[in-house]
Amino acid sequence: MLLEDKNAVIYGGGGAVGGVVARAFAREGARVFLAGRTLAKLEQVAADISAAGGAAEVALLDAMDERAVDLHADAIAAEAGGIDIALNALGIAHVQGTPFAELSFEDYMHPVLAYTRTNFLTAKAASRHMVGQGSGVILTLSTPGARLSGQGFLGNGVASAGVEAFSRILAGELGASGIRVVCLRPHAIPEAVATSHTGEVFRGKAERDGTTVEGLLAEGMRSATLLKRLPTLAEVGDAAAFVASDRAGATTGTVFDLTSGAIVD
Repeated sequence: MLLEDKNAVIYGGGGAVGGVVARAFAREGARVFLAGRTLAKLEQVAADISAAGGAAEVALLDAMDERAVDLHADAIAAEAGGIDIALNALGIAHVQGTPFAELSFEDYMHPVLAYTRTNFLTAKAASRHMVGQGSGVILTLSTPGARLSGQGFLGNGVASAGVEAFSRILAGELGASGIRVVCLRPHAIPEAVATSHTGEVFRGKAERDGTTVEGLLAEGMRSATLLKRLPTLAEVGDAAAFVASDRAGATTGTVFDLTSGAIVD
C-alpha cells in the first residue's frame, strides 16, 4: 500500500474532493483524520472508510480559526505520534459570473483572502510537527482559473493563482526539513459540482450565459480539454494518494495538473 502507517489530516474532509481523497488515503493504508464544519458529512466519509476496513477519526473544526487549527494539529500529533500528510480541501462559496464592471471589491477579495488564509494556517500547523520528524507532505488545491483568462472568475482566478504561488514558495521554505509541498489542480469535476458548493458558484455564470450548469460543463469546459472530458473524483483521489506517497518523493514545489488538458505546461 502506498501510504501504509502514515497519518493524514484532511481539512474539508467531508466535501466531495476531501472525501474522495480521504477514502483513497485510507485504502492505501493511511490513518485519516477528517476535519470540517459539517459533522454529518464527516461522519459519512468516516463510515465509508471504516466499512472498507480503514481507520478514520472526525473533528469539527473551523479551518479559518488559527488557535483551533493549532490545537487540532497538536492533538493529532500527540495521539498518532506525528503528522505525515496534510491536505487542505476546503471549498469556499464565492461569486462567479459577475463581469468586472459589476463586481464589488468585497466579492472579488472574499475567495482571495479566504483561500490564502486557510491554506497558510493549516500548512503552518501541520508543518510544525513535520519539521520535528524531518519529513512530511503538504497538499493544496487550486483550479484552472489560476492560469486561464476570461470573464466572470476574477476572484477565483486570483485566489487559485495565490494558492499555487504559496505552494511553490512554501516548498522552498520547508524543503530543507524534508517536507514536500504539491498543489493539485483539477478541472471542474461533474460529480463534485452536483453535490457541493461548486454547483451554486457555477450557476451565476451559467445563467448569464443563457445555459445551465450542466450545459456550462459540457459546452464551455469539457469541449475545451484535450481529452474532451473532465476528470473524475476517483482520478483526483488516486492522484493525491500517489503524490502523497514516497513514490513521488522527488516531487515538490510544483502543480500536479488534473485538467484533462485544459492547461498545457
